[in-house]
Amino acid sequence: MRPLTEEEVKTLFEKLAKYIGRNITHLIDRQDDPHCFRVHRDRVYYVSEAIMRKATSVNPHLMSLGVCFGKFTKTGKFRLHVTCLEYLAQYAKFKVWVKPNGEMPFMYGNHILKAHLGRITEDTPEHQGVVIYSMADVPLGFGVTAKSTQDARKMDPTGVIVFHQADVGEYLRNEDTLV
Repeated sequence: MRPLTEEEVKTLFEKLAKYIGRNITHLIDRQDDPHCFRVHRDRVYYVSEAIMRKATSVNPHLMSLGVCFGKFTKTGKFRLHVTCLEYLAQYAKFKVWVKPNGEMPFMYGNHILKAHLGRITEDTPEHQGVVIYSMADVPLGFGVTAKSTQDARKMDPTGVIVFHQADVGEYLRNEDTLV
């Protein structure tokens, strides 16, 4: 387990900024317990500094530590995992609520259509990272908007509003590769 390099930090923060904006500082500068990001086998973990110090004694046999935020691909890009949904939902700038008839198609990996759209945060720009909620405010996943809020109002019901990135159904579909 090692700290992130300058390039990795830049790539990670650019990806997180698409979803939570300047709220990245709330992840690092926590009042209750300082946290940090660490890399282990190309995966980025968000872990308490106190737990990280204690884990140094078992480092060679360590599978994971903390919350997996995602992984770096072989080309150097960063891909967020659904395991970081709790933190994205907590600090998200833009949100989309899905009607009950659109929850299951989204959790099976499909994009969100206008017919399934319940609400959307005002002034959401195009190609912006959003967190997807059910109408009962339960986080279901995250994605990227295909259209801005104004353009979405003019679309037909079969048009795609949000491109699927990750959903809670991945815990079942990809359980062997999430760790």
